[in-house]
Amino acid sequence: MESLKCANRTVTDRIQELSEKIEKLKREKHAVILAHYYTLKEVQQVADFTGDSLALSEQAARIDAPILLFAGVRFMAETAKVLSPDKKVLLPEPEAGCSLADSCRAEDFAAFLKQYPGYTVVSYVNTSVEVKALTDICCTSSNAVEIIRSLPAETKILFAPDRNLGNYIQRITGRPDMVVWDGACGVHEEFSVEKILALKRQYPEAKVLAHPECKQTVLLTADYVGSTAALLRFASTDPSDTFIVVTEAGILYQMERENPHKRFIAAPPMDSTCGCNECAYMKMITLEKIYRALEQEAPEVNIEESVRVKAEGSIRRMLEMGKKK
Repeated sequence: MESLKCANRTVTDRIQELSEKIEKLKREKHAVILAHYYTLKEVQQVADFTGDSLALSEQAARIDAPILLFAGVRFMAETAKVLSPDKKVLLPEPEAGCSLADSCRAEDFAAFLKQYPGYTVVSYVNTSVEVKALTDICCTSSNAVEIIRSLPAETKILFAPDRNLGNYIQRITGRPDMVVWDGACGVHEEFSVEKILALKRQYPEAKVLAHPECKQTVLLTADYVGSTAALLRFASTDPSDTFIVVTEAGILYQMERENPHKRFIAAPPMDSTCGCNECAYMKMITLEKIYRALEQEAPEVNIEESVRVKAEGSIRRMLEMGKKK
């Protein structure tokens, strides 16, 4: 028992030491850290801004700092670089990819688009910069429904890459002419209806909160379906005191921080031994890697200018919609 306490103190001390070193480097280099809600708790604690993909995209577009470090996955850092080409954008772990983005390779997507001439291409931000360059307008789970509804009723729409989010949008908006790319997020695909219902039996007073990247059968069990930011708002404003959360488990840190007197239960995946309710890519971002990246100002994200300019158009159109609200 004593050895365990010592080990815990050692880990806590190391986190504190690294956090202080990171803060010092941020001040010296005038750097800003943006972190997604799915990253480790200690990573979110050293961030200047935390948020979902939409909020972080908006922050990246307006931050005045020479160095942006993105504590998240590659497509997020790419988005920051697209919007801030004159800034140095750092990604602490270059292998931090995204299963959803990987399900839609640019060369395959380009070939797919040739089958649907005249379609307006709406792509989720969870895509590579090369896919964004083939896109008319980007969206996030926070604004996807709004963006689809803003398009004229006669518009033919091609949505990529998440089939679950695309099908959810189509059900909500009733758009008849909408083609959906067959991709999915490895985390949200793995949630189990049976295990969610078992939790409901165990906690009958609990409300189920689910992200629209989940399968329709899972969404049917939910009391509320929404984006990462929307789930956080609902958890804070709803009077219930117990919630079953069906999305990446990293969000529980923010939920518990904002609502210390409420209970949040992470929904388990089908295979409880795999840890599939956590994004392994997000968890690759550690304090050690953040410190090293700031110290060395590397690895840096660079994008071919012709690709960047095309991708910027699709992202800017998404951000402009937010300003018109």
